Amino acid sequence: MPLRYAVPGTGGVGPAEAVRAIERVLLDGFDPEAAPARSVVPVPAGELLLMPAAAGRYAGVKIAGVAPANPERGLPRITGGYLLLDGPTLQPLALLDGAALTALRTPAVTAVALRRLAVPEAEHLVLFGSGPQAYGHLDVLPAVRPLTRLTVVARDAERAAALVAYGRKLGLAAAVGGPEAVAEADLVVCCTTARTPLFDGALVPAHAAVAAVGSHEPDAREVDEVLVRRAELYVEARSVAAREAGDLLVAGVAGRQVWNLAELVRGDALVPAGRPRFFKSVGMAWEDLAVAAEVHRSR
Repeated sequence: MPLRYAVPGTGGVGPAEAVRAIERVLLDGFDPEAAPARSVVPVPAGELLLMPAAAGRYAGVKIAGVAPANPERGLPRITGGYLLLDGPTLQPLALLDGAALTALRTPAVTAVALRRLAVPEAEHLVLFGSGPQAYGHLDVLPAVRPLTRLTVVARDAERAAALVAYGRKLGLAAAVGGPEAVAEADLVVCCTTARTPLFDGALVPAHAAVAAVGSHEPDAREVDEVLVRRAELYVEARSVAAREAGDLLVAGVAGRQVWNLAELVRGDALVPAGRPRFFKSVGMAWEDLAVAAEVHRSR
């Protein structure tokens, strides 16, 4: 079976379709705990990630580069490609833009979680970061909650202002703010390269939901141990979080109940009303596969 096409972006598949594709895989019974591990290879420019997966009719592998110095050169921090394969024969079907795929599936995973963790009336989003993932999350989250207000917290004032302007185009009352804005948040989303906590977890209201997507390293975190100790905890897979989720590992969660995304989507996870809910995402290969397969089906 020959390679059919190369897709420079994501082939017209948008956030809503990506959310449905990820939910469909989990509702069909896929177990994220059994997914293959990510391989990380250090290289002079950063690191190379090898992410294989197989589910249903498809298999695939993403080779991604993480180059921390790229933004200073005007280049994306995340690079790479995705090879989609026929599941039964492992014959190539399509080659996709790996960076575009990552930019789409990461906020879609967050949306899958926050659709179930955020209070129905959530209106105020506090968004940390101003890069591609911040824009991606801003594109998808209004579809799962009735957002009316956006506070952007970012180091680069010019980029923060640009994201605020984008939020206003989406119809949100948007402004730049500081970390203390989490005290008035319904949703907090962290899309940064931070290695130390971005805000005081004691300030987060009991009704709020928090998501952190910025790292997959055991010694890097965007939230502090105060929030982790206060919150009900959710991850894509416990097996992966035990290796890569620095937000949880640094805080120490041994003996704690940690729910995975499949349990959350299938309605088996506890979602309490009296404490924050914290979703930590490190990114998994099965998520890329779910969205890549949706791109293939949509052609």
